Amino acid sequence: MTHDAQNSAMDTAMQMIGEQGFDGLVPAMTLLFNTAMEAERASALGAGPWERTEERRGYANGFKPKTLQTRIGALPLKVPQVRGDVEFYPQS
Repeated sequence: MTHDAQNSAMDTAMQMIGEQGFDGLVPAMTLLFNTAMEAERASALGAGPWERTEERRGYANGFKPKTLQTRIGALPLKVPQVRGDVEFYPQS
């Protein structure tokens, strides 16, 4: 995942909070967590989505839904999965 995608996610999250106030916290945090996990997966695999590199160690294999209970509410997350010779579970 490129820095452009991460910056876009941050801009979108800030816009959600600015427009919706506290009601925008849950969707904004969901977006930020999902973006962070996708960036972690790209780093662990050595390549982003649809990239072909010499450093690639595995392949993206979809997402698993998970709900994270927080003080601001339940965050419906999409935990990235991998296949291949790499062990991965996002730290974020």
